[in-house]
Amino acid sequence: MTITGRTLTTDVIAALTYWPQVLHGGGKYPPDPVDLTVLPPFLNGLLADLPWWNRDWKVSRVEPGLPLEIGSDHRGHPARFTEVYVPGTVGPGDGDGDGDGDGDGESLPFVATIGFAGDRLIRFQAKIDDMVVGPAVAPAGQPEPHPFARVLTGLMDLRGIPVRNMAWETGRSRSTIQMLRSGRHNPEPLLVQEIAGALGMSEADVSIIAGLDTDSPREDTPR
Repeated sequence: MTITGRTLTTDVIAALTYWPQVLHGGGKYPPDPVDLTVLPPFLNGLLADLPWWNRDWKVSRVEPGLPLEIGSDHRGHPARFTEVYVPGTVGPGDGDGDGDGDGDGESLPFVATIGFAGDRLIRFQAKIDDMVVGPAVAPAGQPEPHPFARVLTGLMDLRGIPVRNMAWETGRSRSTIQMLRSGRHNPEPLLVQEIAGALGMSEADVSIIAGLDTDSPREDTPR
């Protein structure tokens, strides 16, 4: 079942981009508070569409998200891509139908990784305690290293491309490539395009490996 490609409301976008822990250059600090209560229903709606999700469990609490990737005007092409992780807790629903998950019982640490371009959802991953769609590596309640890291490392090593060459070919810093290889930096559409060129692969293939929605409009791709 496809979750990506959905349109995000302005309230959800405001809640996802409320980062009081991050000092924005030239912006107000701390930023004016926003309504984070829109996120649990949004997340519960996404989780309910995952075939492996127990629908009796609900997101009961969230904290302000932290940005993993923020769009930039790299090489003159606006990359309107943002990815954040939103920590919180999940627990058994309370049965009153309001979706707030404030019933009695066990609660577990939860983190959602959400990538979006403009108002379009590009990537969604949920991690509950140590459970993700694949095997968990990071501690409970922490974002999982992006699986693209292992594939990128293998492809670079197979082709004999050192980090410095990949940085040169993509116009990125070595630290960015190192973070990509470790899973601490997630690929966004423009970076995927540049990596594909450096690897001699099609952009579509690398997008699929990176878990990006290849059917979404590509506003950042030169025409």
